[in-house]
Amino acid sequence: MRQAASLAGDALRGAASAARGEIDDGRERIRGELGETAGAGREAAREARAVGEEQLDLALAKGQELLDTARDLIREKPLAALGIAVATGWVVAKLGRRD
Repeated sequence: MRQAASLAGDALRGAASAARGEIDDGRERIRGELGETAGAGREAAREARAVGEEQLDLALAKGQELLDTARDLIREKPLAALGIAVATGWVVAKLGRRD
């Protein structure tokens, strides 16, 4: 009986040790996969930021181009520009007063 209990205890200790090893291996695999996923997420965020900055630069350049065009038009034809500004203000005021 003692011998059987000793053998059973040894078997349980061996199974527990094997299970511990499997758990440790699984933990390391999960850590590795999480690290890869986090790295991919950081790379995607960097790429999205670069695209966003590029789009912002394009929009700012286009806005500056429009301002330059408007400035040139105002210098070339100040009375026409004033008339357009007055007409635009009148339309905006009319739209804002709708009851």
